[in-house]
Amino acid sequence: MFTGIVQEVGTVVGILPRQGGTRLSLRAPKTASAAAAGDSVCVSGACLTVTKVNGEVLEFDVGAETKGITTLGAVRTGQKLNLEAAVASGTPMGGHLVNGHVDGVGRAIGLRRQGETVYLSLLAPKEGARYLVPKGSIAVDGVSLTVVEVEGERVLVALIPYTLENTTLGSLRVGGKVNVEFDILAKYAQAAATGETRLTLETLEKEGFY
Repeated sequence: MFTGIVQEVGTVVGILPRQGGTRLSLRAPKTASAAAAGDSVCVSGACLTVTKVNGEVLEFDVGAETKGITTLGAVRTGQKLNLEAAVASGTPMGGHLVNGHVDGVGRAIGLRRQGETVYLSLLAPKEGARYLVPKGSIAVDGVSLTVVEVEGERVLVALIPYTLENTTLGSLRVGGKVNVEFDILAKYAQAAATGETRLTLETLEKEGFY
């Protein structure tokens, strides 16, 4: 489980094809210093397991499914990726609950600066539009953001200076693709309202809510 508060921006230093997937190497001194093989790290929105720590470099195996439903299938050497280590019990919840299970790839369709804030318009995956509500939460490339406006599949979010300076969203351009995860609580609420599932303490505990 993560919070969508990016802790470090890592740099891709190696991409090695491997049995249908990819061995991805990232230079990330801060994250690597506290990581061990088997740890979970959110990599631009996708929860990956650390395969190996080699000094300042973290290695991950990216499976074929992850490559197919996220932007990680098209990463290149030198590319910057947002990183967040799994949240520990008792850690302040600065963002919102993020699973690291990407729902699909969105696309930037507009950028508008107003003072120091940049308003980003995204075309979100169509099947998740029902989970979008103003003042609700959305994770974009692993960054926890608050929804400003919603119109069908178009969602508007605000990027403050800190987010622009400390995540990869500061270099995002119109047409750029991003990993999107919709709010897990919105999914449960929608499912409960439509009778698709029953929200119980047991199901919440299984998802990591205590």
